[in-house]
Amino acid sequence: MIINCVAYEKGRRLRDIQTDEISDYLGQPDRFVWVALHEPGEQEMARFQDVFGLHELAVEDALNGRQRAKLEEYGEALFVIMHMVTMHDDQLETGQVAVFAGPGYVLSVRLHPGQGFSEVRQRCEHEPKLLRHGPAFVIYALMDTIVDRYFPVVEALQAELESIEDQIFIRGTARRSLERLYQLKRQTMKLKHAAMPLGEAVAHLFGGRVPALCRKTREYFRDVYDHLHRIESAVDTIREMTITAIQVNLSMVAIDEGEVHKRLAAWAAIFAMATILAGIWGMNFTHMPELDWRLGYPMALLVMGSACSTLYWRFHRAGWL
Repeated sequence: MIINCVAYEKGRRLRDIQTDEISDYLGQPDRFVWVALHEPGEQEMARFQDVFGLHELAVEDALNGRQRAKLEEYGEALFVIMHMVTMHDDQLETGQVAVFAGPGYVLSVRLHPGQGFSEVRQRCEHEPKLLRHGPAFVIYALMDTIVDRYFPVVEALQAELESIEDQIFIRGTARRSLERLYQLKRQTMKLKHAAMPLGEAVAHLFGGRVPALCRKTREYFRDVYDHLHRIESAVDTIREMTITAIQVNLSMVAIDEGEVHKRLAAWAAIFAMATILAGIWGMNFTHMPELDWRLGYPMALLVMGSACSTLYWRFHRAGWL
């Protein structure tokens, strides 16, 4: 589905155009066309492939929706895949944005549900001096917006980790805390898989042999790379702290189990003492003076009670009970 198809000249919006008018603006100096698509079909992509001369492998990747974030060059044209990551109802939602850019055109393809980029177009149109850089600045604006949307996700993951840490040392919450920690670890890895490859791709747009399309905007891509580096550092910190929290949680589980085992062992020892004494007096041998003694039965109970009470006192003093 076509979201927008707009022609620009010297950084200023000319007008919305139809797809069959795109060829009229291609190849003209200081002009470019910016087309935004949302979940297009194969026939629709094939039409734009013919109009812009897109490489068939790049078109296939754009429609796949499960590609790793990357940057590829096809002659003078660039093909960029970025992953959108947003937090919704404590769950991470991911999507893909593929951007085709070349002299005179930008084609963005958004797959899967997610927040659109209408504010990106508005931002670019309010900065005509920067938009004069053409398709390269549009790529930067899209990248910058996607990366900026990572920061609220990082903050949400950090808040979740702090909430779990507050519950770790509360009895009876070990299992639930462990489930939340593993879920947090999976979410952190999703964000890492989105940010890390994109950082590698952005590094090629400001250092070394920069593509001709982006030579005048390398400083902007350096800024995006700095943001990605901050996100990667924060993600690594969250991941390390999550692993530590999992280990602490497992240690707390082991400690709780040890406490239970100690209690069971203490009670087993108390009942074992009573069982031993009851077994001795229950053998009913002929020559047992206690059998004919009138106070033998209450004395036996008293001895068993005293022995069990002594063991209970010792275990309670040792912290086992």
